[in-house]
Amino acid sequence: MCRPRQRGFSLLELLVALFVIVLVTSLATLNVGSGSGGLELESSLQTLLDTNEFATDEAQMTGRDFGLLLQRVDVDGDIVYRYGWRERRPEGWRPPTSGADVFNDRDFSPEVVLALRMEGQVDGELQTPVDSLNAAPQVVFYASGEVTPGEIDVRRRSDDALLWRLEWDLLGRGDLLVRGERGEEADDDF
Repeated sequence: MCRPRQRGFSLLELLVALFVIVLVTSLATLNVGSGSGGLELESSLQTLLDTNEFATDEAQMTGRDFGLLLQRVDVDGDIVYRYGWRERRPEGWRPPTSGADVFNDRDFSPEVVLALRMEGQVDGELQTPVDSLNAAPQVVFYASGEVTPGEIDVRRRSDDALLWRLEWDLLGRGDLLVRGERGEEADDDF
């Protein structure tokens, strides 16, 4: 008599198929997540640009000058760049009393270096202020609607490649430029 043929997969075949599926899924997950640093940096810069516009409007509506303070700080042994906001008061520049959720200090990734260039001033590296709470900001958003024109270059620390340029004019109109050039699309090679 003939024995009926077995149908189905053996345990070994099922394990091999499962291993291949897990391997392909893992590789796909790694590739999808690899560009998140570039997206996070772009988001941080866009937030800074949006807050610049808010500061311009806030200065005009309240009649008080606001300022952008960029600084190098040591965070757990890493040098990072931080930006914060100040408001001009009779006693000097202080953290803003209004809009605390918008004007809070934010840090950039330790993988980037910032260079600030202001119109009519010599380029200089950002320093760590001795008294960061009372430090005067580099960029001033005047109650008259004018802004100190300038730009911030964002470079990759490892190879000094220009990743982004944030620039603004006398009226506070800003642009975020990929690799400092107009008309390029962003890529995630950060």
